[in-house]
Amino acid sequence: MNTPLKGIRGIDLAVLISRLLLAWIFLHEGLTLATHLDGSITVMTKAGISTPLVLATIALQIIAGSLIAFGFCTRLGALGLGIFCIMTAVLFHTHFIDQNELLHFEKDLAIAGGMLALAIRGPGRISFDNILSRSIKSQWLGQLLMS
Repeated sequence: MNTPLKGIRGIDLAVLISRLLLAWIFLHEGLTLATHLDGSITVMTKAGISTPLVLATIALQIIAGSLIAFGFCTRLGALGLGIFCIMTAVLFHTHFIDQNELLHFEKDLAIAGGMLALAIRGPGRISFDNILSRSIKSQWLGQLLMS
């Protein structure tokens, strides 16, 4: 029987682990903000971020983080979080005299780089994207051969 995950190699596991590591920070942060929603809104509105934007940020982190973790619509999730990280760095972490702000700026750019690399490379073989792609290709080929 030919399974979608037949022939998994070390590189496939490395890409999966990389995806999970990239997703972790967003899932953790999004779930933390969501479980402490009142406090999150209070702190972020003091920083000039509106409540709808706080809710959109939480949703983006949880949804896109989950997409990346599961390898489903991975490129879209990675692109969204990559852009989010660049915007966060540029809009909120530019007071470079403060070493902590500089560190956050650099961290956000580094994560954005990882997300953009993932968006370009794709989710790897151990992903729902790969399984669905193979399934759609085999259905298309079956229909083509039957006609």
